[in-house]
Amino acid sequence: MSVSTLDPRTALVVIDLQRGIVSMPTQPHAAADVVARTAELADAFRARDLPVVLVRVSFAPDWADAVPGRTETQARGLAFPEGWDVIVDELSGHPGAIHVTKHNWSALHGTDLDVQLRRRGITQIVLTGISTSIGVESTARDAYAHGYHVTLATDAMSDSDPEAHAGSVDRIFPRLGESGTTAEILELLAKTHA
Repeated sequence: MSVSTLDPRTALVVIDLQRGIVSMPTQPHAAADVVARTAELADAFRARDLPVVLVRVSFAPDWADAVPGRTETQARGLAFPEGWDVIVDELSGHPGAIHVTKHNWSALHGTDLDVQLRRRGITQIVLTGISTSIGVESTARDAYAHGYHVTLATDAMSDSDPEAHAGSVDRIFPRLGESGTTAEILELLAKTHA
């Protein structure tokens, strides 16, 4: 299914396109392509005075704000290089961007994102970012549960695992919203937000 409509108050929500994450290998789309497509969407949203939300994941040096649960693969305590959590240059530096820092997989859990969107009258979000099966999917699930219309720009997202990416795109996203390519979303945006 391709994307059918974009509400009058739609926001672009960009997940974790920050230096440390985009420097890792991703599949099926290279991180540079994800960033370029997201930047194209961001420019189109800004040109129509629609909000662009830049979400980053970050933790305190002592990891006190990290999720405390036990898992089989624990990232807690890793030392990240200086600047790993800085939004990439292609997306940063634009006045009016909404900045959200998350400490969980979802950009809607434990942040002010929902308040930021609702105060602007947003009823729909378009999601991009890395990693498809983690930050993007978790945010999509929460956005759906919060009552937002969810659109997923499937060629403006990628994952470290191509099977995980495909699982999200093929099996999970159709239950949470509508999916489309960057070109399809841009075409619809031009038609509905002239």
